[in-house]
Amino acid sequence: MSKQWVIPDIHGCFRSLRSLVESHIVPAKDDRIYFLGDFVDRGPDSKGVLDYVMNLQEQGYNINAIKGNHEEFFVKAWDEEQDLKSFLIFKQANKSKSQWLKHGGAEAMMSFGAENLNEIPVHYIEWMRNLPLYIELDKFVLVHAGLNFDIPDPYEDTQTMLWVREFKVRPYKIGYRRLIHGHVPVSLDFIDLTINSTGYPFIDLDNGCYMSNRSGFGNLIALEMDSMEMKVQPNIDME
Repeated sequence: MSKQWVIPDIHGCFRSLRSLVESHIVPAKDDRIYFLGDFVDRGPDSKGVLDYVMNLQEQGYNINAIKGNHEEFFVKAWDEEQDLKSFLIFKQANKSKSQWLKHGGAEAMMSFGAENLNEIPVHYIEWMRNLPLYIELDKFVLVHAGLNFDIPDPYEDTQTMLWVREFKVRPYKIGYRRLIHGHVPVSLDFIDLTINSTGYPFIDLDNGCYMSNRSGFGNLIALEMDSMEMKVQPNIDME
């Protein structure tokens, strides 16, 4: 019987991702792997993460990826760089790039060996740009950050899907599915509680993979959505 795995925020931790997939999940070609976005930034190898996930797709694995706010940030910074014009000898400032670099973009640039955003191969940008913002399954809705349940149709607010940090789930607005998301790092104990307590209308799977120096955090998680089995991969990128 095929399995359905969901993996949250990787943040450039390529070695941890590879170990999670190849040592814990060991997927068959008919399994499905869902990624909740934030492949890039903060960790040491954003390029490695993107290459690995894209290569799994090319090998015929059933990979389903959604966009996180860090992909959005990366693409926005890249787009703004293309639109900049020089005035005399002075180049306009890329405000999006300045902010992105402070929130993990600098590490992403290093992983590409790039000093300028124009050096990032465009196929990475287009892959990130074209990621969907959410996925509906029979029992779950997968999204990076969350949904705006204060409006009639939660799927209309795309900014909330990428950026929200607090929200109250109203299950009837998403067909009484459970919401699975990442974005906000929570402790391993809290993740376990939300997985195993059916009364919780949401599951936050982000354990802050890059936060390896904080007790209860620093792991990359995979959840099998039929059995609710959780796999935990400690960060091996920042040892």
